[in-house]
Amino acid sequence: MENLYIVAVILGIVEGLTEFIPVSSTGHMILVGSLLGFEGDKAATFEVFIQLGAILAVLVLYRDRFLNLILNLFADGIRFDDRGFTIWHVAIAMAPACILGFFFHKSIKGLFSDQSVVIGLVLGGLLMLAATWWRGPRRPVDDLERINYRQALFVGLAQCLSLWPGFSRSGATISGGMLAGMTSAVAAEFSFIVAVPMMTVATGYDMLKSYQFLDASDLPFFALGFVVSFVVAWAAIVWFLKLLQRIGLAPFAYYRFLVALLYSVLVIL
Repeated sequence: MENLYIVAVILGIVEGLTEFIPVSSTGHMILVGSLLGFEGDKAATFEVFIQLGAILAVLVLYRDRFLNLILNLFADGIRFDDRGFTIWHVAIAMAPACILGFFFHKSIKGLFSDQSVVIGLVLGGLLMLAATWWRGPRRPVDDLERINYRQALFVGLAQCLSLWPGFSRSGATISGGMLAGMTSAVAAEFSFIVAVPMMTVATGYDMLKSYQFLDASDLPFFALGFVVSFVVAWAAIVWFLKLLQRIGLAPFAYYRFLVALLYSVLVIL
């Protein structure tokens, strides 16, 4: 049981550290879980559950933004113009991946292997480099309030790529935002905000399908992973936003290539 708690701490750290930086939390969880020998239905359920800790970190950090989105919805009623940042920008960015995930959930889960992750790490890294090297508009969107629906949809379409394990939801959405004409900081902030309802829906759907693999004795183990994920995700978001403005996406892409290479050489081959 003690070893199980050590696994909970390790995976909580991995989830919190990688969920919102563009290196693929799912990919790292699969690879680390494989190395630790922590696999199977209960392991998959645990990995889904501790994502809720990372989601809570974003919700707390951006609580004022989320509160304004809700209050503005009730104050302004249902309006479909894209003046200012509204809940409709978030809904539009969520829609494509939600639709694909719903209809192809079983097929997507079938992709969850270390070989698929390695492929996703490489392809996602190439997308990030493309976003870094692409020359966007002379005056990119530098404020969430200036995002339009077309840009939100483009981010949503890019997010569909993250259904392939290892591609990275944050990497796909940040890259999509930059390619749509946002600064890296605004693309990252939009990515974090979209992540909360997106991951809540995905996590809730997965939990409904897998809760039968749990029993009361799992509660301490799951709770520990949740808390560790929350604390580490909070620190990682603050750190990443500062680092992104200094070094950009490219170093994260090179890191992905290195992880893919090392894992392929040391484990797969």
